[in-house]
Amino acid sequence: MRRMGAWLVVAVVGWAGVAGAATAPLPSLAPMIKQVTPAVVNVAVKATIADPANPLFADPFFRNFFGLPDDGGSREVTSAGSGVIIDADQGLIVTNHHVINGADVIRITLRDQRSFAAELVGTDPETDIAVLRIPAEGLTAIPIGDSDALEVGDFVLAIGNPFGIGQTVTLGIVSALGRGLGLEVYEDFIQTDASINPGNSGGALVNMAGELVGINTAILGRGGSIGIGFAIPVTMVRGIAEQIALHGSIDRGQLGVRTQDLTPDLAQGLGLASTAGALVVAVKPGSPADQAGLQPGDLVIGANGRAVDGSFDLRNKVGLLRVGDSMALDVVRDGVPRTVMATIEHEAAAPASAATTAATVPLLAGASFQALPPDEDGEGGVLVSDVVPGSPAARAGLRPGDVIVAVNREPVATPEALLDIARQNSSRMSLSVVRGNTRVFILIG
Repeated sequence: MRRMGAWLVVAVVGWAGVAGAATAPLPSLAPMIKQVTPAVVNVAVKATIADPANPLFADPFFRNFFGLPDDGGSREVTSAGSGVIIDADQGLIVTNHHVINGADVIRITLRDQRSFAAELVGTDPETDIAVLRIPAEGLTAIPIGDSDALEVGDFVLAIGNPFGIGQTVTLGIVSALGRGLGLEVYEDFIQTDASINPGNSGGALVNMAGELVGINTAILGRGGSIGIGFAIPVTMVRGIAEQIALHGSIDRGQLGVRTQDLTPDLAQGLGLASTAGALVVAVKPGSPADQAGLQPGDLVIGANGRAVDGSFDLRNKVGLLRVGDSMALDVVRDGVPRTVMATIEHEAAAPASAATTAATVPLLAGASFQALPPDEDGEGGVLVSDVVPGSPAARAGLRPGDVIVAVNREPVATPEALLDIARQNSSRMSLSVVRGNTRVFILIG
């Protein structure tokens, strides 16, 4: 009996100790998440698209015989994404352009389950950012952080609406910074292993202080997360969103320089201690860069008080400015630092002959081209100077700023050479395109 009593005493003491431990506070992100999640919303989209899968839709006779619609078999589809409230008083929400692209109806559902029809304020396909407005009171805006302060290894949370199942929070770290994937014209992605899935697009990437540091945008892999997700940094989002909120669109201009990144050997040859910066290799005559006094061989190390990491970074910083904005460029020339001022201007239109000739090639209709001088490696190319939205060239994936260096693996250096090859391949051709610091292949036809 005494032995049984001893076991009972031990058991009671043991359970009491466990109960006491359970009352101690445990580390948790719940308090911060409760503050942040009301600012993250679900975005439901309805759109009407043509259904090319049914071959009957291609023949007017069969459409008439079976009473099919004359619009080629259009049908209504729905999709779900995410968004982030950035201005509670104005009801402004930022999301991805691809989330709402082509939408007939956009509906926002808040964390408290209130639902509102949203107005599209404006969109910028070149950065994949869109701004919406809802007529709601009692909103919570998310605090804005500084994505420039992020470091690889920092903890981050991804908040959104994956697969349309409802608001979900995932945890990870910053895996890499400054990624370019060739998805957009202007890119500077934050890479994270926080689980991001279809439906997370437009949602929030936040730091451990509960501040917005990015807008979740893309994943690598098919169907779901494999631990490689990408977010647009909030420094880029904020600048674009402010312009859209004020003007409804982005009036993007150009600086007029061609630059390259520094290699260690090139930096050593120029007597530079680091490879940071964008090396000017060409200046367009009459451009803002030319008027500011930039010269080939100048090294641009800063823009408007922020460091320039490389050629792609300088391009992004120019892309965030509107026509008429000033840009202070910190430059090193022959080892001497100096600052020059440039005013962003509209890019000069492509020659009329190039645009007119391009219109005669069905696969490239809607695009204008300009020849580029050879770079330091002797490689030239054809600059895509303009693309008409909705045109065959736009649907094929060409974007202003692309540089076409080869067609069907054959190098091209002039618009005339490009169009001659295109006429000989009227049904299908492949383009080798330099987009930022990335080379991509585009199959047309």
